Amino acid sequence: EKDEFLIARDPIGVIPLYMGKDKSGEIYIASELKALEGFCDEYEPFLPGHYYWSGEGKMTRWYTRDWTTYDAVKDNNIGVGELRNALEAAVHRQLMSDVPYGVLLSGGLDSSVISAIAKKYAAKRIEENGESDAWWPQLHSFAVGLKDAPDLIKAREVADHIGTVHHEINYTIEEGLDAIRDVIYHIETYDVTTVRASTPMYLLSRYIKSMGIKMVLSGEGADEIFGGYLYFHKAPDAKAFHEETVRKLS
Repeated sequence: EKDEFLIARDPIGVIPLYMGKDKSGEIYIASELKALEGFCDEYEPFLPGHYYWSGEGKMTRWYTRDWTTYDAVKDNNIGVGELRNALEAAVHRQLMSDVPYGVLLSGGLDSSVISAIAKKYAAKRIEENGESDAWWPQLHSFAVGLKDAPDLIKAREVADHIGTVHHEINYTIEEGLDAIRDVIYHIETYDVTTVRASTPMYLLSRYIKSMGIKMVLSGEGADEIFGGYLYFHKAPDAKAFHEETVRKLS
């Protein structure tokens, strides 16, 4: 009735969202940049935890986690045991699924830990507090890479150790090059690093989908949360370290 609208995005940014403007100042919202092509002269990401109300004409933060400021966490003393319990609980929650699921296993620390925790709970139905057998008790793990790549060897060793049904997908340079056009279409960027990392993941995702697997867990996000990237070592102090992890997560 008032010809107004409200757009909001989830706190973490799970669902992609973009905002654009045309020459007359009209606002366009889409979950893919390509949908705005030909209509808008300006584009920007719709930030996680923000809303846009046409009556105000600006993007406003509506949600802030209590740990975003350094002062809120600087006196926290978290033991290794507490961290382990929190991580296991986080993985456990994600296994409440009525569809077949798997794990992405690169052989590195992050994905190996997640895979091991998932395997620990995979045999029983989480929805019934572990009192009945899971519909898909065998956990499937997936790794992708060029033949005989070191990561594939490590992934195989981890899979054998924790007991997953392991799938190793090999691809050739030619297959990677053939997939680049589709990869760029879906990720909507020409950034070399992003395209390079996304190409094997695209090939792996096609394989996983063909198996009927609907959901996968991975170790992505661990480097952002725990400061795993090498440049984090150069943080001048704890405050700068914390602020950078928050920036990476948002």
